[in-house]
Amino acid sequence: MKKVIRMREMSNNQGGIIKKITATGDTGRRLREMGLVPETVIKIQGRAPLKDPVAVKLRDFVLTLRNNEASSIFVEVDVPETEGIRN
Repeated sequence: MKKVIRMREMSNNQGGIIKKITATGDTGRRLREMGLVPETVIKIQGRAPLKDPVAVKLRDFVLTLRNNEASSIFVEVDVPETEGIRN
């Protein structure tokens, strides 16, 4: 099952496809210049001890983003079928 979540909510080693970026202005331009555009495949590589920043692998490089930047990026991820079922 597919689900769209904010990049900030992704766990380590989780992969996905960027679907939307809501950042505007200088932040939005900077994200696009770094290659963070819709339909880009990404994977979370890790986080700093206090969860900020987050390391993201895309194409053949790794970059780090602050959590406020990662919050503006929406990513489609695979979700196990059992996660969507409530008891």
